[in-house]
Amino acid sequence: MQGVLGVRIRKAREELRLSQAAFARAIGLSSEFISLLEADKRAPSLTTLNKIASFLKKDIGYFLQEKEGAFNILLRGAEGEGGAELAGSARPAVPAMPEDLDASARSILQKFKKYCDDYLRLERLANRVGPNRRLELAPLYTNISPERLAEEERRRLGLGDEPIRDVFALSELNGCRILRLPIPASSKLSGAFIFLEDKEAAFVLINSADTPGRQAFTAAHEYCHYLKDRYEGPLLDNPDVFVDEYVSLYHPREEFAQTFAAGFLMPASKVRAIIEKEFGGRRLTFDHVLYLKRYFGVSFAAMLRNVRELGFVSAVQFEDYIKRDPDSREREVFGARAGERARAGRSIFSDRYKLLQLEVKRKKLRALLNKGKI
Repeated sequence: MQGVLGVRIRKAREELRLSQAAFARAIGLSSEFISLLEADKRAPSLTTLNKIASFLKKDIGYFLQEKEGAFNILLRGAEGEGGAELAGSARPAVPAMPEDLDASARSILQKFKKYCDDYLRLERLANRVGPNRRLELAPLYTNISPERLAEEERRRLGLGDEPIRDVFALSELNGCRILRLPIPASSKLSGAFIFLEDKEAAFVLINSADTPGRQAFTAAHEYCHYLKDRYEGPLLDNPDVFVDEYVSLYHPREEFAQTFAAGFLMPASKVRAIIEKEFGGRRLTFDHVLYLKRYFGVSFAAMLRNVRELGFVSAVQFEDYIKRDPDSREREVFGARAGERARAGRSIFSDRYKLLQLEVKRKKLRALLNKGKI
């Protein structure tokens, strides 16, 4: 449980909005001891842990029991026996997969598991004869608004308010590995997040059949789960989570992740600055929204929601624009971006994964050469 007990104590404490000092006073321990516990540099006695669990309103098993393997939960649930929580479940205490998750979705999740296993294997092999290639985890955020989280993470990464040109690579380099696979619409599956506690490794699955802009938004949405919900168990997102009219029906963390993704990918300060500079701060035409959509690399729907909330598109304009076909108009006005659709609907392994593959292959060849076998 190294690395997990401390996180669970801290998370439970912060859920009650208690500082370490206040928590320590309440249960008769020193702040230094609580700090060491949460850093996993000290282990509590069973008596102390009982006191902590009682005060934090948690069963002691929450801190002691190893969780069932994340993929065991995910795949057991995919077989219709309950298990992984469909993101937004109205009954989070009794998580369950949707009954209509079909065989193709189960096959996709099996491929996702194999990719995760292969990725970690490649990291292990690369580490044996070279520098450590394991990814460090990003900070875990608690008790923070989605807007503030987007600002804080951008600040931590030194992004300023400029667009994120490759959110997939950014996610990977900050400890959240990504696989993109084509997922049939019938599967009711748009994305997935899983955190392997024993490996301290996070993975995201994204539907590569979606438009590039939608994939980027999904990546930011899942990245929020990584920053905030990684210890909540594996999560599956269905397409309705990304629809304004439906997201409020789901678990509050989904609306949180949607708000984070918008702020993370489309900082309001930058959107306003461009609109003021390019369009004089006035109401936006359909083509203006397309321009902004391309600049920030998001979906048209996401950009339209963003400028509506900022007051640059009226309610009447929004209802008009959302019904139009942005793809054909974008091609007509701006043309297709080079290679934008080249990989749509195909499996997309991350560049880092492919580089690890190449490095491991080269090391194996060198070993065979040294042994005179080739």
